[in-house]
Order: sequence, then C-alpha cells, then structure tokens
Amino acid sequence: MPAIRDFGTLLKGKPLAPVDLFTAARKSLHFIGYAGQSMAAAAALDMAAWDARAKAAGLPLCVLLGGSIGGVKSYNSNGLWLAEPAKLAAEATELRDQGGFHGLKLRLGRTRLRDDLAALDAIRNAVGDDMALMADFNQGLDMAEALTRCPAIDDLGLAWIEEPILYENFAGCAKLAAQLKTPIQIGENFYGPRDLADALAAKACDFVMPDLMRIGGVTGWLRAAAIAGAAGIPVSTHLYPEFSAHMMRVTETAHWLEWQDWADPILQRPYAVEAGMIQIPDRPGAGIEWDEAAVKRYALEV
Repeated sequence: MPAIRDFGTLLKGKPLAPVDLFTAARKSLHFIGYAGQSMAAAAALDMAAWDARAKAAGLPLCVLLGGSIGGVKSYNSNGLWLAEPAKLAAEATELRDQGGFHGLKLRLGRTRLRDDLAALDAIRNAVGDDMALMADFNQGLDMAEALTRCPAIDDLGLAWIEEPILYENFAGCAKLAAQLKTPIQIGENFYGPRDLADALAAKACDFVMPDLMRIGGVTGWLRAAAIAGAAGIPVSTHLYPEFSAHMMRVTETAHWLEWQDWADPILQRPYAVEAGMIQIPDRPGAGIEWDEAAVKRYALEV
C-alpha cells in the first residue's frame, strides 16, 4: 500500500510512541478521509508500533497494556457457510472438535427462509443445545426481509444475530434490536471509536465486535473498548485472532473471540486452542513470527 511506504518517510526517526505515530499517520491522510484505506493504513502502522514497543520491553502485548497472558473464550468461525444441511451437520462436529469449542458461527441468507431453518436445525441437532451458535447474515437482507427473517429465528436460542442489514443503517438495526429477544451484533465495519459511540447512541445493537484494521489498531481498540465498557456492552472480535486475543485480555466487557486458523500456514508457531480458549503464549509482542519460507512459497503460488 503506497500510504504505508509514505509513512516510512514521514515518520522516520520519530520516537516509538504508538499513539503519536497513529495520530500523525491519520492526519497525513485527512484529505482522503479517516475511514477506508486511510484507517487501514494507520491501523497497520499502529499495530506494528505496539508490537515493536512490547518486544522492546520483552513483554507480551497484553502484559505491556496492563493485563496478563492466559486464555480467551473463542468460537470457531472457520466454516458453516451456505451449504446443504447434511454437510453442515458433519462440518459442525468437526469444527467443534478442532479445539473443544463451545461456540460456532454459521452463515444465513439462503434464497428461502425454510432452507435457513433447515440448516439451523441440522447444526443444532449435531452439536446439541449447549453449543453457542452465532448467526451471521453478512448484511445480506434488506429491511423488509429482516423484519420477516429475524423474528423467524428469534426463538431458536442463538447467541446473536449478526449484521442482518447494511452496517451503516443504525436506525434499522435499532428497530430490530428493539423488537427481538436475540441480541443484535454489529461492529466489524466501525471505522474508529466514534462509529461505535454513534451506534450505541442510536441503540443499534446489543453487542459490538470491532475489527482491528477498521477500528484503528491497538490505539483505536483501547478507545472503543472504553466506550463499550462504560456502556456495559459486551465486546467481541472480528478476525486477526492472535493479535485480537491480547486486546481481549485488557477489555472490560470482553465477550467472545472469533477464531480462524487462516494464518497458521505462514506462522512459525501458531497459537494453540484448548477447551475453546485461544492461549496467548509467553512471547514478546503479539507473539507471532512469520514463516518466511512459507510466505515465499504461497506468494509464488499466487
């Protein structure tokens, strides 16, 4: 990304002060706005700066931030896409057993409501009533559809209904949140803490799940988590499970971590998952190092 290269020139020789670097990076891009690629670039810089600062101190990131290493409650988000019910039932048990998980995410939004219901029924029968199931529509419904689809699954014991409509439609999300017993989950598309604050002010959700790339890296996360904590709103994560685990250890209202093993093939030592908990290792920084040979190999394949 050109912006990242430009940061190298702009910030060369500056002290390793992540908050200052984040602020300078964002201000340098303010002519194209503070969301989108601007925030992604600033967040990448911020995460690298915090990782470097923790490594310089010889501490895991969560310890540098005032917390401790340990486990973080996680759900498996590796699969359960819009497949046939029989396939989903078998897949659900496999995903559960990958790390002794007590939570699984599935995707909804098939053409026919009855097919979504059949998928839910198959998964529930496979993994039992004690499994937390998170249902994600990936913003796939319009408001009229959501007013039909969401009530139809409201009594099925779901942990949450995620992004049923466009993420920016706070008024629509608020209407659904007021009508449903099942919590509404949004937040992976919040660009900075103010988006989270605006969503809570609009009563658009019951839970939030910031994304480190969009919320503003470590600095943005800490600010957003403080807002959610003051409001008593549970905070989950979106993607980047290794780095996000550190943030959950210092988040007042930490809820669920979204786990995927997508980065494992290019990591020297992937994080372990035990009894449904991702385990933060006692390693400096974020605790991840790239397997450069694997990175090179996969880059050549692309």
